Amino acid sequence: MYKAREKYSMLTSGRTQFLDTAVECSELTLPYLVRQDDDASGKRTLLQPYQSVGAKAVVTLAAKLMLAMLPPQTAFFKLQVRDDKLGDTLDPMMRSELDLSFSKIERLIMDYIAASSDRVVVHQAFKHLIVSGNALIFMAKDGLKHYPLNRYVVERDGNGNVIEIITKEMVSRKVLGLTPPPSEEPNANGDYGVDGDDAEVYTCVKLDESSGNWRWHQEVDDMILAGSQSTAPKNASPWLVLRFNTVDGEDYGRGRVEEFIGDLRSLDGLSQALVEGASVASKVVFLVSPSATTKPGTLAKAGNGAIIQGRPEDVGVVQVGKTADFATAANLAAQLEKRILEAFLVMNVRNAERVTAEEVRLTQLELEQSLGGLFSLLTVEFLVPYLNRTLLILQRSNQIPRLPKDVVRPKIVAGINSLGRGQDNEALTRFIQTIGQVLGPEALMKFVDPSEAIKRLAAAQGIDVLNLVRTPEQLEQMKQMQQAQAAQQSLVNQTGQIAGTPLMDPEKNPELAEQASAVIQGLQQPPQ
Repeated sequence: MYKAREKYSMLTSGRTQFLDTAVECSELTLPYLVRQDDDASGKRTLLQPYQSVGAKAVVTLAAKLMLAMLPPQTAFFKLQVRDDKLGDTLDPMMRSELDLSFSKIERLIMDYIAASSDRVVVHQAFKHLIVSGNALIFMAKDGLKHYPLNRYVVERDGNGNVIEIITKEMVSRKVLGLTPPPSEEPNANGDYGVDGDDAEVYTCVKLDESSGNWRWHQEVDDMILAGSQSTAPKNASPWLVLRFNTVDGEDYGRGRVEEFIGDLRSLDGLSQALVEGASVASKVVFLVSPSATTKPGTLAKAGNGAIIQGRPEDVGVVQVGKTADFATAANLAAQLEKRILEAFLVMNVRNAERVTAEEVRLTQLELEQSLGGLFSLLTVEFLVPYLNRTLLILQRSNQIPRLPKDVVRPKIVAGINSLGRGQDNEALTRFIQTIGQVLGPEALMKFVDPSEAIKRLAAAQGIDVLNLVRTPEQLEQMKQMQQAQAAQQSLVNQTGQIAGTPLMDPEKNPELAEQASAVIQGLQQPPQ
């Protein structure tokens, strides 16, 4: 059995070409993003590109991916009851009540995500996906952690499923509670043993075929750290291995920048040439003829508006006759920039004070049309395990009730086919309007249950109906009160008519006057 350090070294050979390409893509876009494995400390001076088009393209596309995958104002999933369980395990009449309950749970989950720093880490991971094509996210109980490509290796089976992950980190031995090993070389202070203050911590994650669960532990100096072992269900793993584009047989993904690295190289070279050429062209040098009467020193010392002796023909100015070449390079650079911005969906940026559901839908459609099956891939490798892990964390902490897996299932609705519960709202509204327009209002009131329609509309929009919509018991009580009030008013009217007759006239029949007054007062009292 290999140690984690040995296995990490073995798997780095298969990662080398992907990491080299990722570093080059990073140098043309965001140089700080991806570095070589031996340059993670940031000691090397980063070379900045001559253009900012690549950086703008990566940041914009990452923001659009974030908007499409984790919309800020709507849930990217919905909880629903399995159709085969209705009528068997559950009463079909309970669907609307369950939808309202699920809508409340969805709001709790989205509030939990909004209050956390998940979106910040996911946005960083999306930038790595675009540039390097790979990203690794660890979902801890207290938040997410992202690993760049130079900090982990992965091994997959023939079907592309992850079977092993190994990460590498530099952690202080004091934090780990370990004693630094003695060093053979003295440090700057002349002491020994301080140079090894940072330890290489390897986290080995494997899929246990016998139990079907994920197991992982941490090793330092080829020894397992005490208390570092942990497990997780297969469908709720906290380790999310993400890829942008996949190639059959490859353990790592390919990024969007790699697809357009030729245009980025050309644009960076042209930008460098234009910058350097403009710098040379902007330099002003005066030439004075050797046989001229005009003295160069007098000319150099002369101030603005000064009067000196000399002839204008003795002085000339050196000019760079490359204007036509500059124009050709600028035109080509403009074409390349336009092509890159269109490929990264930068051309259609809309300025708005708030993000609407329609904008999210259009963004999703734009991404799907431009990037192909990216939604399908990120749904399988990111959204589904992210949601399952979030549900598991919240259920274990009793923040949401435990949902029976055989009855309730979460459904991802962050693609172009549907947009959260807004799709359900639109379909239900269209259905009710169609009945009213085609069959008339009478048929609408006859065949559509208003209370059920209100419940489903509230669930579709994610609205809490507590103390907002009257319950059937409250409606029945109101109906009874209205009937009692109508009966009272009818009796009062009848009593008034009788009181106007000679028989009930107090002056003519004083014995019945007191009885009639008592009856009227009794009717006016509210029912008990």
